[in-house]
Amino acid sequence: MIISSAFSGKRYAVLGLARSGMAVAESLLASGAHVTAWDRQEEPRVVLEGRAEIADPLVIDLSGYDAVVVSPGVPLNTHPIVEVAGNAEVPIVGDMELFAQARDTLPNNRVIGITGTNGKSTTTALVHHILRSAGIPARMGGNIGLPIFAQAPLATGGVYVLELSSYQIDLTRSLACEAAGLTNITPDHLDRYDGFEAYAASKARLFAMQDPSQLAAFGCADGPTCAIADRERARRPDGRAICIDLEGLAPFQQEWPSLQGPHNLQNAAMAVALVEEMGVTPAQWRPALASFRGLAHRMERLGEANGVLFINDSKATNPASAAPALAAYPPNPGKRIHWILGGLPKGDGLGECEEFLGNIAAAYTIGEAGPRFAELLEPVLPVRRCELLVEALRQAIDAARPGDVVLFSPACASFDQFRNYEIRGDTFRQLVAALTGLDTACQEEEGRSAA
Repeated sequence: MIISSAFSGKRYAVLGLARSGMAVAESLLASGAHVTAWDRQEEPRVVLEGRAEIADPLVIDLSGYDAVVVSPGVPLNTHPIVEVAGNAEVPIVGDMELFAQARDTLPNNRVIGITGTNGKSTTTALVHHILRSAGIPARMGGNIGLPIFAQAPLATGGVYVLELSSYQIDLTRSLACEAAGLTNITPDHLDRYDGFEAYAASKARLFAMQDPSQLAAFGCADGPTCAIADRERARRPDGRAICIDLEGLAPFQQEWPSLQGPHNLQNAAMAVALVEEMGVTPAQWRPALASFRGLAHRMERLGEANGVLFINDSKATNPASAAPALAAYPPNPGKRIHWILGGLPKGDGLGECEEFLGNIAAAYTIGEAGPRFAELLEPVLPVRRCELLVEALRQAIDAARPGDVVLFSPACASFDQFRNYEIRGDTFRQLVAALTGLDTACQEEEGRSAA
């Protein structure tokens, strides 16, 4: 647990007592702060009874409080706490802002912040893995892994690696990262913002909080990201706002089993730019890229059985996120993809996946979207209508030959047959183990999201 004198004697209202909220409440109490805590559920409130004041910040007088601490899940564009706190002139912050305020009281450390619409989880985990492989003490938090306040502080010289969603950046005012990266920006979460430009502006704030001497790295593959990069170049010395180097790393990508596909080349290039700012050398990051095992459900390699590779990409909940997985295994080296797809559809077509249909040997459709996907694919390639995941996997195993890939990248939400994509991916992993004998124990080294 992080304990800081920065909070001693101050007053905070904590709204929401899930993992990150409870970690903040415990840290503030241990640091000598007065805490008012509230959650809609009774169970977490009971945990803090007798140590914190249990009251709803919406109905108490917030005058004199130093901040209201909310979860990133609280929609600032609609939640009444915004008006209540504003009337009391009390700032609304998140755990990342409290971490920023505590930094000066902790052992001397550095911070890497990573944001973007896609790829930020893998990039964050990869940076953490490279630093640890290089012998640099590191902690990972933010929107991934354990809440940062639930972890012991690093000793002097350590590096905090933070995945930062736009929601978290919205709640942060003073986090100046020694190195920060933006992977990309595409339309997302527009229910929380007044249009795409406002969403992009939220991402840009991570760099506005930096000192101009600190490193800013950008994916530079899309217009909105390039626009932010250009603005940051204008206010920084030469070399402190950079576009990541894809061409220089591309020849080595075949050495990284868990980082295949164009999207993972971008993730790797971003990670390299950020860790080199921490002093990591190519002799250190090259073997670390090769040994990275990836995150669960994100192009997760389950292993090979009878020469067939099994990939769990359950987090691909729409065609745009499934397309990079299809692109990762072109037919040139002889690999053929047996694509298992379907679930609750988010649209009526194949979208970006259409570009890579030539990589597919056969498709196996499941779930509510199965019949529609079959109609779209049958004029182009062999399709087997399966409905259930276990049936699709059995048929894919029977059809695959050595060198092929059985890819579970659904391009759909999970909610027709599974509660979430994690359970869907876990089910696929268990079925692969049962039908092939592979040891498919979860290889995720970095934990679940803390948000």
